[in-house]
Amino acid sequence: MFELIQAVGSSYFIESPAKIGLVEIGGDEVCLIDSGSDKDAGRRIRQILDAHGWKLRAIYSTHSNADHIGGNSYLQKQTGCRIFSPGIECCFTRHPILEPSFLYGGYPGKDLRHKFLMAQESDAEPLSQDVLPDGMEIIPLPGHFFDMVGYRTADDVVYLADCLSSREALEKYGVTFIYDVGAYLETLEKVKEMEAALFVPAHAVAAEDISELVECNIAKVNEIADAILGICSEPLSSDGVISRIFQKYGLRMSMEQYVLVGSTVRSYLSWLKDSGRIETEIEESMILWRSN
Repeated sequence: MFELIQAVGSSYFIESPAKIGLVEIGGDEVCLIDSGSDKDAGRRIRQILDAHGWKLRAIYSTHSNADHIGGNSYLQKQTGCRIFSPGIECCFTRHPILEPSFLYGGYPGKDLRHKFLMAQESDAEPLSQDVLPDGMEIIPLPGHFFDMVGYRTADDVVYLADCLSSREALEKYGVTFIYDVGAYLETLEKVKEMEAALFVPAHAVAAEDISELVECNIAKVNEIADAILGICSEPLSSDGVISRIFQKYGLRMSMEQYVLVGSTVRSYLSWLKDSGRIETEIEESMILWRSN
């Protein structure tokens, strides 16, 4: 873990629970794509930088989930690097209490205010094309989170953030986090048509061809949607639907899993309602969901 792997040319990635991109940008300077999950990840990255005599100029975030920005604070304090984050992700990075608050839908209790859902604050700036090194471009990848992006380097390496889960993760966890199901499917269709020298998903093996994995992720979304439609053949509250999904996929309930899976299920319900496949009704002061 935390092994530096050369992808193509000056583009690398650090093997970790959420892969971290590293790109040489001239002289002894490098930039990172994301920073890992916590302060320890930041230390491990710093060791790699020091071992190669590299100076960190900037961190370019893909999105603001804690496992992708957790090393920001440590690295910024140690190196003075700048941090750039796209769209609303910049607000979440500057004010990380927003992530567990959003997931829970209110003020998060202590069991949600931990490093897996809430990184330390860092001084992020808005991302734009003009702050990128020469030859690097932004790839919008919305769906998994609000304004998530990927990056293509001058070496034609594409860092895909969290728009793909590995087959193993899909089989093990059943339901992976999605914020906007419609946008996520559109992103997957776009990614399926992309070509690159190498694709580096954060949570899957780097590969030259990812089309089959994209199809696998699309199939899982459709499977979950069909499962929810079946569950809602009888009117159920949101928590009722969430409970049935936990049972179907053999998931273990905890506060953390409740907010992650629960938020995802609610996103599916919104998408299905917007597409006319589910409707709501009110009974005894409860919103109930029922498939058409």
